[in-house]
Amino acid sequence: MAGVPPRVHGLVRGLDGVGSSPQFEGRFGRMFRTLPAAKFSEKALKDLATAMVAELEDPPTSEDDPQGDPEENSVISAGFTYLGQFIDHDLTFDPSSSLQKQNDPDALVDFRTPRFDLDCVYGRGPDDQPYLYRADGIRLLQGRPLTGHPKDPKTRDVPRNNPADGEPKRALIGDPRNDENVIVSQLHSAMLRFHNRMADLHPNAPFARVQRLTRFYYQWVVLNDFLPTIIGRETLESILPHLKKKTDVLRDKPDLRFYTFRNNPFIPVEFSVAAYRFGHSMVRPIYRLNTTLPDRQVIFSLDAQVDNLVGFREFPSNWAIDWSLYFDFGNHPPKSGKNRLQPAYKIDSSLVNPLGQLPPSIAATVPSLAERNLVRGLRMGLPSGQDVARKMGIPVIPDKKLLVGKAAKEEGEDEENTPLTEISSEFEGKAPLWYYILAEAQQDFQKKPKNETPTQLGPVGGRIVGEVFVGLMLGDRHSFLSQEPLFTPAKELTQDGKFGMAELIKQAMKA
Repeated sequence: MAGVPPRVHGLVRGLDGVGSSPQFEGRFGRMFRTLPAAKFSEKALKDLATAMVAELEDPPTSEDDPQGDPEENSVISAGFTYLGQFIDHDLTFDPSSSLQKQNDPDALVDFRTPRFDLDCVYGRGPDDQPYLYRADGIRLLQGRPLTGHPKDPKTRDVPRNNPADGEPKRALIGDPRNDENVIVSQLHSAMLRFHNRMADLHPNAPFARVQRLTRFYYQWVVLNDFLPTIIGRETLESILPHLKKKTDVLRDKPDLRFYTFRNNPFIPVEFSVAAYRFGHSMVRPIYRLNTTLPDRQVIFSLDAQVDNLVGFREFPSNWAIDWSLYFDFGNHPPKSGKNRLQPAYKIDSSLVNPLGQLPPSIAATVPSLAERNLVRGLRMGLPSGQDVARKMGIPVIPDKKLLVGKAAKEEGEDEENTPLTEISSEFEGKAPLWYYILAEAQQDFQKKPKNETPTQLGPVGGRIVGEVFVGLMLGDRHSFLSQEPLFTPAKELTQDGKFGMAELIKQAMKA
C-alpha cells in the first residue's frame, strides 16, 4: 500500500514459533534447550525498559573538548554499530537465497539456513531481480551522486524508486531494511561499490566468481575485524585457536562448546533476541556525517523540523558519509574537532533517549526499543541471564552488582545507578537475558583518565555471539572457512598486512 512504511522491527519469518526439542532444527532454534524460561510480568519489564532509557539531554555543544563524551567507547568506533546492523540483516534475510539457487537448484537445502552470504545485497540474483544490476548482469546498480565528502567524489546513494509527487523514495535494494537509517543505507552502498570493485579487478570473471570473492572478503572482515572488536581477541581465539597459532581450521579445530547443530546451522533465539542486541546500547544520539556540513544530525527525532537520520526516504544529496569519521583508516585521526573518529557509545545497560521514542516508520506500536527487546524475550521464553551463566560455567553476577544505567557518569553526576532488584523484586536472582548481557559488559569498567577503559561483551555475551558467528560460518559449505580455509586477502588490498572494514571501504571508493 502506498505510503505505508515497511515493518523493520517486526518478527522475522520463522521467529514466531521456535521449538525446544533437540530434534527441532529450523531457521531459528535454541542454544540452551533444557533451561527453563524466565517468567516476569510485563509491568516489571516495562518499568525496567523505562529505567534503561536515558533522560533526554542536550547534545554536546563543542567537539573540541579533549575529554570527549564519557559515554564514548574508546576502542569501538561508531561504524561498528551499523556494520553490526548490516550483518544482522544479512543473517536474517528472508527470500530464497541466490546462493542456494546457484548451488542447489532442486531446493535440497532449506532456504532458511542463515549465512554470511550478502543476500541482503544480491537479493535473488541478476536473473530474478535484474533491476538491481547493470546491463552486464555482473555489476550492481548505484543511485544518485552524493556530495559532502571531497575525498570520495564517486559517492553514491542506493538506487531508489521514482514514485508520484509527495511519496517517499524507497530504496531498491536486496533488503529494504538496509534503508532504515542514513548510515546503514550508505554502508549498503559501500558494499555495492566493493562488489563492483571486485568486478573491475577481475574483468573477465563471471558474476558467480565476483560474488564469491566479494563474500569471502566480507566474511574475512566479519571474522577478523568485527568479532575481535566486539567480543575481544582473547574470546575469539579461544573459539578459533588457529588465529592465535597462525594456522588454519583444519590443523587447529574450532572449539564450539555451546552452539551445536545436527544438519544445518540455525540462529539461536538466545543470540537473536538477546545477545546480538548489544548494539542498541552503542547507538549515539548524534552523528557527524562529513566535515563540510555545519552541523551534526540526531539519529532519530519525532520533530519533522529537526534534521535527523531516519531512513526510508531520499535524504539531502550533500549528506555523503566520510567513513574516516566512522572507522579507523590508520591515519592517526585527531582526538577532537570535526575530523575526529567518532566512537560508539559504551556497551552498558543504558540506551540513548531517541531509542525510547522511535519514529513510526520504524516502530508504529511500541516505540521504546528497550521495551520491545524485553517483552520479546519474555514471549520467546528465554532463560534468565543467571541460568545461562551457570550453564556455561561462568560465575554469576550478584544481584547487588546488577545496576541499570550508564557505565560512565557525566562530570557532576553523583547519583548512583539503580539496582535491578529495586525496579522489581521479580528480578531477584533472575534477570532478562538481554539486560544481563549488557550489564555484564560494564562490570569491569573502571573510570580512568581520559576515559580509556573500553567495554566489550563479557564472557556470557561474548561467547554466545562468537560461537554463533563461527558456527554459522563453519556450517556454511560455501564460506571461505569451508571452501578455502587458507584464503587471505590479496596483499595489494591490505594495509600493513590488515584487511578490515576500513580497507574494504578504501577499495570500494575506487569503484
